Amino acid sequence: MNTRTVRRACVSIAAAAALTGVAACGGGSAGKSESKGGGEGGGSFNPLTALRTVDSKTQDADSAKVDGTTTMGAQGSMEMKGGLDWSDGVTGVLRITFTDGPMADQLQQTGDTSIDYRYLKNGYYANMGDKFASASGGKHWIEYDYETLAEMGGASGQALKNQMQSSTPNQTVKMLLASGDVKRVGEEKVRGVNATHYSGTVDVADLTAKNADMDEKDAAALRKQLQEAGMTTEKIDIWVDDQDLLVKKVEEAKMKNGEFSQTVYYSDYGVDVATEEPPADDTVNVKDLMKQQPQQ
Repeated sequence: MNTRTVRRACVSIAAAAALTGVAACGGGSAGKSESKGGGEGGGSFNPLTALRTVDSKTQDADSAKVDGTTTMGAQGSMEMKGGLDWSDGVTGVLRITFTDGPMADQLQQTGDTSIDYRYLKNGYYANMGDKFASASGGKHWIEYDYETLAEMGGASGQALKNQMQSSTPNQTVKMLLASGDVKRVGEEKVRGVNATHYSGTVDVADLTAKNADMDEKDAAALRKQLQEAGMTTEKIDIWVDDQDLLVKKVEEAKMKNGEFSQTVYYSDYGVDVATEEPPADDTVNVKDLMKQQPQQ
């Protein structure tokens, strides 16, 4: 495995981790949710009122199993499966399989296109497998802390941390509430469960600016990242069960390099999601890994 392959793999899995575990563009405020909103069949039903309950119930559920697929235009596609816990910040474990595109091609050179991620409060870890370990001093895990990611360029580490730490299922609900542009589509089945379907369109850049957990500097950095990707608006569909819990979401947007699409299913709310740091003697920080590789 050569130096360029290591570098490309490091950058690829960093970018992928930032996009798969999250609502595509982060969370938002419900500041203008009173202004719009229609309902199926008219009458007194207000979908915004219903979604506020969904937001609260899903937030209070603390954890869930997740599985889904993501397509990022020319960057390729991937599948993910695992669990997230948001009882005290966002932590979790995900197995991500890169199924198509440059990232999948690059990772094939390091061994396996499936990577186990562990998300902790200050960063995340990626298990690159035995072939990678044989070329990196026996270390299987790469540590990506947010401070180092900030130094590597792109959006600031704090902006990325905010993006990662707002990756709870109800952030998608908050995006719809913030847009005010939401309607109830009807009743449908999701994997055998009765669910209510809601749909709306949000202004991505506007929501990012309203993120209460991000200061203006970090918001500007993330807005720039989204603008460079070509995202302006995003269509969101969600399905909610009879316990007012989110069971499915679909997000779609146009990017400069093609279509973005993410479908995620949520189940087993309240499940125990055990997340531990990998052994220190089996882990290398991405900064140290890059230093070990001579410039070419």
